[in-house]
Amino acid sequence: MKKLLITAMAASLALATSAALADSMLKAGLWEVHVVKQVMDGRDMSAQMAAAQSQMQQMMANMSPAQRKQMEQMMGKKAMPSSGANRICVSQEMASRDKPMMPPDAKCEPTKFERSGNKTSFTMNCTTEGRTMAGKGESIASGDTISTRMDMTMTDARGTHTMQSESQMKFLGADCQGVTPMDQLVKEMQASRKK
Repeated sequence: MKKLLITAMAASLALATSAALADSMLKAGLWEVHVVKQVMDGRDMSAQMAAAQSQMQQMMANMSPAQRKQMEQMMGKKAMPSSGANRICVSQEMASRDKPMMPPDAKCEPTKFERSGNKTSFTMNCTTEGRTMAGKGESIASGDTISTRMDMTMTDARGTHTMQSESQMKFLGADCQGVTPMDQLVKEMQASRKK
């Protein structure tokens, strides 16, 4: 269940970020992403997410100084503030794209986007690492904030699961404060998998 929860959270965050990245209002710099609501198979996962966040903070506190330094370099010292939100860095290249960011190994049907003013509606259907993820949602930009809500169905070897999520991204500034840009992080993770 924990692995499924982490997978769902990661998928939700990636999809929410993808929707936001498709919006032309996305700026290069530091963003704080906060999951407002996460319901999986009809069950509110807020308490489990808070517990996972606390567990991650405890794990960081128990690392040796060398391990902590390595983790901080990879994520940036302020990538995971105590508020439960995650901070991500959007590079200039990512901000200038007019399409969603997908994992490079994902096989996706053409993602459909419709824009109307500050609202972007989307549908997607992707397969990656033996999982399929199909969903729809919308992102609404208001000043330096992008709110995204999404309904998604995930299918893997363990079965089919439904998820509804709401998240909010807030622009904090052009300085990423040491947080590694998301596109660079993806490249580093891919390189480490190949070793």
